[in-house]
Amino acid sequence: MTTTGVTHFVLTGLGLIYGLALRRWFRCWGATDGEIARVMPGDADVPGAAYNTTLAVTVNAQPSAIWPWLVQLGYRRGGLYSYDWLDRLFGFLDAPSAERILPECQGLEVGDVIPVGRGRGFPVRILDPLRILVMGGESNGVHWVWQLGLYPIDDRRTRLVSRNRGQLPRTIGSILFMCLLEPAAFIMTRRMLLGLKRRAEAIAATGKRVAMNAA
Repeated sequence: MTTTGVTHFVLTGLGLIYGLALRRWFRCWGATDGEIARVMPGDADVPGAAYNTTLAVTVNAQPSAIWPWLVQLGYRRGGLYSYDWLDRLFGFLDAPSAERILPECQGLEVGDVIPVGRGRGFPVRILDPLRILVMGGESNGVHWVWQLGLYPIDDRRTRLVSRNRGQLPRTIGSILFMCLLEPAAFIMTRRMLLGLKRRAEAIAATGKRVAMNAA
């Protein structure tokens, strides 16, 4: 086999590994088949999405210990609970994510835009306290929705589910953009879910009730 043939073989193999294994992991980390198939309230906003991920984690806490952290998401609010050094490097945050509930950031309502530093912000589409937060928008031909849902398992555990759906123009540029976005979004979202889990479980361990001002 020639050097060109070997190179082609290796690249093809790597492409298959990414397409069949890594890509599914990026898109479905932690989620059960039922969670992947479940219809969430914001799905209809982006029908036939080209980009669709469902990531999930079990939080050893009730929804009431998780919800306040979701409501205070954002720049100069609670932060993004992910890799803060990266979010600060790219201008999405200018301070570490909060380690406490911020009462002044608990009044989120439908129509509000959650600020994200240099980003365009996350418009709030649906807000169902203790159940789901749906954000979504459209920019430069990209239509997207991001959903954070809380699904109790029992009186002590909750499934925290993040779903991203996007519809992009069918161009080579969009395809290349998604190839870069997919792993980056997975890394940051996974870290965020684990950050939320840690914070909520710390509250649950104290046995204290969280005061909410949910819309």
